[in-house]
Amino acid sequence: MSKSKVGKTVESLGDYLREQRVSAQLSLRQLAEQAGVSNPYLSQIERGLRRPSAEVLQQLAKALRISAEQLYVQAGIVSPDATEARSVELAILGDPELSERHKQSLLDVYQAFRSSSPTTTPLVDPPAAVVVPDQGHQPIEGEQHG
Repeated sequence: MSKSKVGKTVESLGDYLREQRVSAQLSLRQLAEQAGVSNPYLSQIERGLRRPSAEVLQQLAKALRISAEQLYVQAGIVSPDATEARSVELAILGDPELSERHKQSLLDVYQAFRSSSPTTTPLVDPPAAVVVPDQGHQPIEGEQHG
């Protein structure tokens, strides 16, 4: 596995999960059972070979009795710095109507917009409303006049 940014994030997530599991005095098998994931899958997450979905992270956090938000940060899903960004990201992740694929797509787009938008751009006044002069009532076809 290459040592890309994602790889390092996943490895640090695995280390963090292992640390949390050990401090909770749970075996790999016990945590997997409580979180509703397979033992081999959890092992792969801890070793940095798999990147779990936000839903799996939420299940692991619940089983470990820790903040799901902290796992999202460790996994690189949620920004650790900006509070406003974090609340938007958490809202996306918490939406039960969205699939995991849609959640990830929305997060990618949101993060792309945040990274490309300059923070010093002054707010621009919105364009003035366009006023259309009243041209009288035009009868609609089939309308009855009374």
